[in-house]
Amino acid sequence: MTDNEPRPLHVNPLSWPFIAAATASDAVATYFNDLAHAVIDEPALPELSWATQNCVALELATVRLRDFSTSSSGVPTLICAPFALHGATIADFAPNHSLIQALRKAGLTRVFLTEWRSAGPEMRWLSIDNYLADLNVIVDAFGAPVDLIGLCQGGWMALIYAARFPAKVRRLVLAGAPVDIRAAESWMSDVARRTPLSAFDELVRLGGGRVLGRHVLELWGATLEAEESVRVLQLSRACDADDRAELEHRFHEWYAWTLDLPGTYYLQVVSWLFMENRIAEGSFVALGRRIDLASLKIPVFLIAGREDSLVSANQLLATARLIGTPETEIESAVEPCAHLSLFVGQETLAHVWRRVAAWLNRDPLIELRADQAIRTYAPGASARAG
Repeated sequence: MTDNEPRPLHVNPLSWPFIAAATASDAVATYFNDLAHAVIDEPALPELSWATQNCVALELATVRLRDFSTSSSGVPTLICAPFALHGATIADFAPNHSLIQALRKAGLTRVFLTEWRSAGPEMRWLSIDNYLADLNVIVDAFGAPVDLIGLCQGGWMALIYAARFPAKVRRLVLAGAPVDIRAAESWMSDVARRTPLSAFDELVRLGGGRVLGRHVLELWGATLEAEESVRVLQLSRACDADDRAELEHRFHEWYAWTLDLPGTYYLQVVSWLFMENRIAEGSFVALGRRIDLASLKIPVFLIAGREDSLVSANQLLATARLIGTPETEIESAVEPCAHLSLFVGQETLAHVWRRVAAWLNRDPLIELRADQAIRTYAPGASARAG
């Protein structure tokens, strides 16, 4: 495969801007420029429907808060979806391929999701701080603390938020999230290292201050091989042919519907995270404060894909040595899957996310009392206490 060939699906759905910037020639740039400034007569594609009934609990300039709850009591679980050119329906894709449904079946009753809005021209100057500030508004609307789950690009955002407001997050789950880019090599970090920032600047300029997802997709082509979606969704051979065809069609629809990103936000992500590795290096500043991961001491669950070429497993697992959480309160799992399967793979959802839900449902006060009781009534406890 040459640098100018489209990458396989498990690499490129959340990273076209990296591909575009890394491989752009003068001819490609001219084509993209014409495309970005052309009047598109065809109507925009309809958004993919949700698999699970929900309602919009809150609307802000950058995000809709989707409420999938079945109860009004208990600790709220907030899923921070990726903001990287595809819609948040990746977390509620289809029956048996829905993270939302997997968590609810495993016993979580208050489940919410950030649905990041596509950036209009007036949003081109929005920065990471704008998105963190609106995430903070959402958490305050619940009444902290919350359990926070960050998926892919939503993962580093969730981590930064938890470190910025540690009292507002009870437990943190990160899945397929890039944290320490230099901990291991991945295709995306390699592209960021080899590509000058000016190339990414040009991509934003061509989009009039934004990264236009639909135009980039048109440039690189939306055709996917059927076996790729089968692999990502982890469909078994026993899957009904009609069901398989419907799921493949739905996956193509999800892939074809894109978000536009603010240029400022996008360039900060490329530069601060993938070029300068500021999160791991301790130089990331969020909402006026330098983020010190060592001060974050809440329980954390890390989920990586062993075959994930977009975000290397070690780029996420390195989080364990960066945060101040005791080892006994850090859980981790490396699943035998690629990137998107972490969120829509049938086997992965049934396996590791059930474990995550059980972990989130733990009551630390009950566990503390049980531990104290064991130590109090264990043989020889009195002698040891003396």
